[in-house]
Amino acid sequence: MKKVLNYPKLATKKEIEAIKEILLKHYPNSTTELNYKNLYELLVAVMLSAQCTDKRVNIITPAFFQKYPSTKELSKANIEEVKELIKTCSFFNNKAKNLIAMAKMVEEKYNGEIPLNQKELIKLPGVGQKTANVVLIEYIGANLMAVDTHVFRVAHRLGLSHATTAKGTEEDLVKKFKTNLHQLHQAMVLFGRYKCKAIKPECNDCILKEYCKSKESFKARG
Repeated sequence: MKKVLNYPKLATKKEIEAIKEILLKHYPNSTTELNYKNLYELLVAVMLSAQCTDKRVNIITPAFFQKYPSTKELSKANIEEVKELIKTCSFFNNKAKNLIAMAKMVEEKYNGEIPLNQKELIKLPGVGQKTANVVLIEYIGANLMAVDTHVFRVAHRLGLSHATTAKGTEEDLVKKFKTNLHQLHQAMVLFGRYKCKAIKPECNDCILKEYCKSKESFKARG
């Protein structure tokens, strides 16, 4: 017998507008919590942040950037030395391989200049659509949406999406919000990280309590 999924009701158009307005009001100047000084550092930090906390990445990157201040140095790096620097980060073996490969491609194909468009960024090793979007959202304020576990959870609890994957959720949010996507992405990340948490969400004083459709936890796949 096929299992029936009991999804919460989807938000109405009026509710979507209200949610958008509230998020923009409460998180007007929200930015990433990753520490970086330039595009190279941002890209590396975002690549490291996959399945890893921003707090942990910020502990790792100072020594990493001191040893590899640009793609030029990183492209020539010894993989074991890179692994040693990022070993406290999840999936550090694969990330070390991708970081070096990314740097080599930037040096060889893009003359040392990291491309600032989604199509070209995604061509870099270890850079998927979410990573590319996060970089472009943060660095140039691109009207894009990126869905991590926080955004996924918030979107589903508020009835903004029923999609079972991060990509599907991203498509729903883009379609429903249309504008201010970079601000809304950052707002949903912070709201999900500190208020609408997976475990023990702070529902009593929630700014979006009126629009919450479910208190169930959701996990992004894909």
